[in-house]
Amino acid sequence: MELTKTEEQLMHYLWKLKKAFMKDLIDSFPEPKPATTTVATLLKRMQDKGFVGYTLYGNSREYRALVSKTDYFAKHVNGLIKNFFNDSASQFGSFFAKDANLNVDELKELRKVIDEEIKRKKND
Repeated sequence: MELTKTEEQLMHYLWKLKKAFMKDLIDSFPEPKPATTTVATLLKRMQDKGFVGYTLYGNSREYRALVSKTDYFAKHVNGLIKNFFNDSASQFGSFFAKDANLNVDELKELRKVIDEEIKRKKND
């Protein structure tokens, strides 16, 4: 299940805050702030999709993410690889290295991350 762009924006605030009441979430938005009813509707839809949960304290709900940012991002990247790169991680990597306008230092850092991941997986 996917989040809309607006739901995703709200989810980013929730990931940053870890736990938040409605007021905290509204305060996270830039001006002009959305209406409370708008945020409540978004949260309800996100609950229905399984992305957000809450704990009830009297009449107030403290919201929390049920899906980690890493898991959400990984799902999107995997979908991108599947849909745009014929389910080939090497085609994705090739595109990323050649066409993403990375400078030499960024490419070296990317190589370092990949090399470290290869070592970690060999040791598992």
